[in-house]
Amino acid sequence: MGRNKEMQMQIEKETKIGGSKRRVLLLGLLIAMLFASLDQTIVGTAMPRVVAELQGLDIFVWVTTAYMLSSTTVVPIAGKLADIFGRRIMYVLGIFIFMLGSALAGQAQSMTELILSRGLQGIGGGVMMPMAMTIVGDMFPPGQRGKWQGVMGAVFGLSSIIGPTIGGWIVDHASWRWVFYINLPVGILAAFFIFVGLSGENYRKDQVSIDYAGALTLIIGSGALLLGLSLGGKDYPWGSWQIIAFFATALVFMTGFVLIEMKVKDPILNLNLFRNRVFTAVNMVGFLMGFGMFGAIMFLPLFLQGVVGVSATKSGNTMIPMMAAMMITSIIGGKLITKVRFRTQLAAGMSIMAIGFYLLSTLTASSTVLTAMSYIVILGIGMGLVMPTLTIAVQSVFPPAQRGVVTSATVFFRSIGSTIGMTILGVVMNHRSIATLQNDFIPVVQKIPGMQSGPFAGMLQKAQSDPQSLFNMLLSPETLKRIPGQLQQMLLPPLKTALADSLHLVFLVAMGIVLAGILASFMVGDARIEGDRVRGVREERTPVLD
Repeated sequence: MGRNKEMQMQIEKETKIGGSKRRVLLLGLLIAMLFASLDQTIVGTAMPRVVAELQGLDIFVWVTTAYMLSSTTVVPIAGKLADIFGRRIMYVLGIFIFMLGSALAGQAQSMTELILSRGLQGIGGGVMMPMAMTIVGDMFPPGQRGKWQGVMGAVFGLSSIIGPTIGGWIVDHASWRWVFYINLPVGILAAFFIFVGLSGENYRKDQVSIDYAGALTLIIGSGALLLGLSLGGKDYPWGSWQIIAFFATALVFMTGFVLIEMKVKDPILNLNLFRNRVFTAVNMVGFLMGFGMFGAIMFLPLFLQGVVGVSATKSGNTMIPMMAAMMITSIIGGKLITKVRFRTQLAAGMSIMAIGFYLLSTLTASSTVLTAMSYIVILGIGMGLVMPTLTIAVQSVFPPAQRGVVTSATVFFRSIGSTIGMTILGVVMNHRSIATLQNDFIPVVQKIPGMQSGPFAGMLQKAQSDPQSLFNMLLSPETLKRIPGQLQQMLLPPLKTALADSLHLVFLVAMGIVLAGILASFMVGDARIEGDRVRGVREERTPVLD
């Protein structure tokens, strides 16, 4: 205790963060963490209603993909800029960029405008999220950092639980636009506390090298890859010059990124880390888990609102058990990790996730909400076992001086996996739904008396050129009210079946990705925590970074 107190006093002297300032700063950090992480979960529940108003079901996954892509790529840059200009200016700047993106998203009149606004939001979020952990490291000695980082993690978990419910309530009782407007007053409050709490901070005065070339090539390469995956086979044939150009651009710039990281002084991602077996295998598991995890978070509300027919609020409530299960098993997993090998816990968690996805793929239009909730609890249990293990494993096999680097790299790969996963799963749904509607739904509807020349003839013609527009009916209670009851009985059951069939394939593909993660888990080897030491890791596999 005496040593911790002495170290705390030294930190306060060096950072000028202590006493009342620390309390104000902590309050600001918690508020900022809550509203930044809340935005990532609150939007998913509102998306079906957004799609119904703005249209664009074929590109709706980009509302989240744009945020994830921009936030992920800005994370490593933000940390280095904070070393040059200080934590306060970067954090407050991140909050105001996030608020600007929120205001523009609330004003969006088209899906394209919303996607661009979310990309701007992501830049602000990418500055804010890692900065909180950095500031906690500045404020507290090592013995206290774990406690406060645990508090930050609990805030993130809380946002995952209440976010879908708040999003559903806003959509049902106000306008989906308030999902974004609510960030403005909360952001101003957080910015004020952080600005005051970090006044007079110390920061590095020496020159810091920023890997601009690496960041640029990573952004262009990743963006081209995601565009090619999203547009291929729908807007353009897979063999068209446009799609080939996207993939070629991705290959060139991602290759350039690797070459730059091998030579630059302060790379975004030091490639020497991959000499460590645990680091490589764990990040493969994290990538695949992130890929599959968003299959549930993004597409389950679409299933519940479009197929089962529940309200946005109720669909949001069904996500609570999954997040609660994930929080509980995260705590349990943190204790279990000292008793079992890393690979055992990772493989167990990924196996349980795979079972959850398989069960989700069996849901039908007649399934109850209780059934869906029980299946996603299983998914949450698996995620809770995997997530803490990823961080604990890489931090355990590297010395303290490298833990910040390897931890941020782990977050980076999990985020990239989530971004690519959402895009690919969106592509899977788009292709399956178009084929199902054209082959199984439209021919049946054309035989309904009066559809060819009645008041719904225009809808049928539009459906032939844009089949997915039919799903908008299922997501809009106002549209359904305008359809006569007898016609609803003929139209809605086969339409719900078509949407359910498309989402079944999404969940099965997510299951396949998670199964690949089980294989990656066994690549971790025999590494495990034994007392205060890590066993089963060869020393030469833990590189020392310059």
